[in-house]
Amino acid sequence: MGERLRGKVALITGGTSGIGEATVEVFVEQGAKVVFTGRNAKKGEEIAARLGDAARFVSGDVRVEADIKRAVDATMDAFGRVDCLFNNAGGGTRGTLESVTQEEFDDAIGLLLGSVVFGIKHVVPIMKEQGSGAIINNASIAALRANYGGFLYSAAKAGVRQLTKVAGMELAPWGITVNSIAPGGIATPIFFGGSERAAGMDEAHVAASMAKLERNLATATPLQRTGVPRDIAYGALYLASDEGRFVTCHDLVIDAGMTAAGKVDFEGKPAAPNW
Repeated sequence: MGERLRGKVALITGGTSGIGEATVEVFVEQGAKVVFTGRNAKKGEEIAARLGDAARFVSGDVRVEADIKRAVDATMDAFGRVDCLFNNAGGGTRGTLESVTQEEFDDAIGLLLGSVVFGIKHVVPIMKEQGSGAIINNASIAALRANYGGFLYSAAKAGVRQLTKVAGMELAPWGITVNSIAPGGIATPIFFGGSERAAGMDEAHVAASMAKLERNLATATPLQRTGVPRDIAYGALYLASDEGRFVTCHDLVIDAGMTAAGKVDFEGKPAAPNW
């Protein structure tokens, strides 16, 4: 495939596990200089050491605007430009329609939608001055269908999808593309509590949980196989590269046909009321 990102600089949020970690690896393999963020400082430093001078880790919480700005500033200090921003940070959400609290709402929206809003805010002036840039936002098929993720997760991801279109329209005159990716059944620790919970589990437990997850996800797709983080990373690579320069305001669905199949299981759900 060559080095499709040679000379480009990327900032990736949530780059210490799953899709983020895989994207950091793929971008470095393809010639990019990468700055990535995350709350797991130990894992972040390990990844940066493994990938060498092309990767820099900045510890931070994307729910905090100041941390996002610090990551953008660190990218400029290290490499002098930002060609791609991948707003990838995410995680599970808490609360149900009838139990949700203000704290749970603020946490979900701050993590999944606020991080995208403020990531774009702080990188756009740089990209405008450059006259180019690619912004990629990690959405989800939860924005396209029900029965996939909690209701706050689905709502926030739908917001990411719409924000992508609005920002893409506004930023097009400056040569900045804005796209989202909607992953489907990708086997990552988010399905069993997130990377922080996985870090506290023994390796055998993590392996067993991942194997069970992969089997379950495979049965939900027409291709009968689960996705892996690199499946999404290669989608981000296309959108960040020159090959994707004519694509903007687009939601790239990578789900092995899951949304097209529309398979749901209503077994065990309460009966509808008699109208």
